[in-house]
Amino acid sequence: MRRRLSRLGRKTFSSLKVHNYRLYFTGQSISLVGTWMQTTAQAWLVLTLTHSAIDLGYVVALQTLPVLVFASYGGVIADRVDKRRLMVLLQTCMGLQALTLGLLTVLGVVHLWEVCVLAVVLGLNNTFENPSRQAFVREMVGREELRNAVTLNSVTSNAARAIGPAIAGILIATVGDGVCFLANAASFAAVVTSLLVMNRSALRPTQPEPRAKGQLREGFAYAAHTTDIAVPLVMMGLVGMLAYEFQVSLPVLAKVTFHGGSEAYGFMTSAMGLGAVAGGLLTAARGRIGIRPMIISAIGFGLAIGFTALAPVLWLSYFGLLFVGWASVSFVSIGNSTIQLSAAPNMRGRVLSLWQLGFQGTTPIGGPVIGLVIEESDARIGMVVGALSCLVAAAGGALLSRHRLASVRLERRGSPRIDVAGPDQTA
Repeated sequence: MRRRLSRLGRKTFSSLKVHNYRLYFTGQSISLVGTWMQTTAQAWLVLTLTHSAIDLGYVVALQTLPVLVFASYGGVIADRVDKRRLMVLLQTCMGLQALTLGLLTVLGVVHLWEVCVLAVVLGLNNTFENPSRQAFVREMVGREELRNAVTLNSVTSNAARAIGPAIAGILIATVGDGVCFLANAASFAAVVTSLLVMNRSALRPTQPEPRAKGQLREGFAYAAHTTDIAVPLVMMGLVGMLAYEFQVSLPVLAKVTFHGGSEAYGFMTSAMGLGAVAGGLLTAARGRIGIRPMIISAIGFGLAIGFTALAPVLWLSYFGLLFVGWASVSFVSIGNSTIQLSAAPNMRGRVLSLWQLGFQGTTPIGGPVIGLVIEESDARIGMVVGALSCLVAAAGGALLSRHRLASVRLERRGSPRIDVAGPDQTA
């Protein structure tokens, strides 16, 4: 039994044997705790300033609007430049954004328009940093450990989701939400330091793409004609737009539906994070990728959200959110790993920018929609809409996958086929 557990542990955390990734993993873990503290504090700050779920949805939409507009171009930039250097610059800018919001809040002079402007600034940074960060993982660990590293990144993010909001809830109730922003600003030093001190000779950088016309269009065409990329992107687009609006629904569920305070909201987010850690570790150990596992996880995600939405008492919502987190990290990790391992190295940044577009770029549409649904009904109905989107995405993914496979069979029988770069080809 000890030997089995030892083998399972080595398999679950196998990518941590890479020194550079281990450095990055440590720095990112610290930074993400601060990020989730800021996410929690910002939602509570907006709700306190406006008492409106619609305004909360608008702020979330503004933060992700740059992703909707510029995400694809962010992927083009990621394929053209040194990803590590770009990440150092943008992570530093995000630290300054958090510092500015923290000082405004601590000094008691913050207004809604300032929160909105800073949310757009953060969104711009995320637009260009996210595809570079995700593509950089493969440069640290190589193809053989990519799936494991991607899953551990999701585990780290969701462990931070379990820790950060709980700390934020306590800090908001005791010393105020401004301290959460200042703590996040300080946390960026950890990940920037890890990027600066890592051994660059051990990296496996992808040859940067030379600047050329039509690279954005080329990325769209490549993704559209690669089944293992196109289907996960379509599924993530629908789920990302309506199901991942927890920044809008959970504060209202905690404050209005269950008549709780910031602590209840913090523990809701933490429960989801704890479930995601457990689900992520299981996903890392099992190593399943592909469209079918993604469809299964989407179904589980929808059922878990539906259970939470209909929970009659607060403690049952905590219980349901454990499974929401579990299914959420499985869905994201499986989809992200599938498209990364299916993408050619010279296309990876553009493909991942489309993944980001589906995950975060749809929020400017979904955030206000869910906010309006909640305003006109209640938080439970808003979450039910998200649950249904997961089930529709699962059904649509199955139908689209079947249709694409049938098309491939026809092409192999002699129909004209579209040549695209394979996953192991380089520029």
